[in-house]
Amino acid sequence: MALALNTGLRRGELFGLRWDDVDFTTNVLTIRHTKAGRTRHVPMNAEVRTILGALESRGRSPYVLPSANSARPRDAHNFIRRMFTPALKRARIGDFRWHDLRHTFASRLVMCGVDLRSVQELLGHTDIKMTLRYSHLSPAHLLAAVERLPAAPTGTATSTGVGAVHRPPAPSL
Repeated sequence: MALALNTGLRRGELFGLRWDDVDFTTNVLTIRHTKAGRTRHVPMNAEVRTILGALESRGRSPYVLPSANSARPRDAHNFIRRMFTPALKRARIGDFRWHDLRHTFASRLVMCGVDLRSVQELLGHTDIKMTLRYSHLSPAHLLAAVERLPAAPTGTATSTGVGAVHRPPAPSL
């Protein structure tokens, strides 16, 4: 789950990831089979590098997340059914799907000030409208945004005339 939270990869992209697609020199994951059908590159942050560097499958399987016999990738549906869903139940987390990790990735980036175009690229979206659907802002983030407003009026106004600051016309030359 930590890999999904730090990469924004789709479930199939993550479970199909091969060690050949992990480059610790450039700190990039190459996602060859995307939903859009084009290869994309996802940078690895320190958390992802640490997790991948510690995985036992490194050097003994072509897959980052292998099945029990290491010859194939781990079955994502079995993982969800046997591990993910029971973990959610134990944690008393309801109404949560694997894909919500991808939404969380996008939201965390936006709340850290990452521009939407970069988030779009990281998620592999072809349309910025889809990225907007993924970028949810937390109530705490929105509160922090309005708390940045100064306590005293700044002299700015709308064009409606309500509270407008009237300036004398500029002198003509």
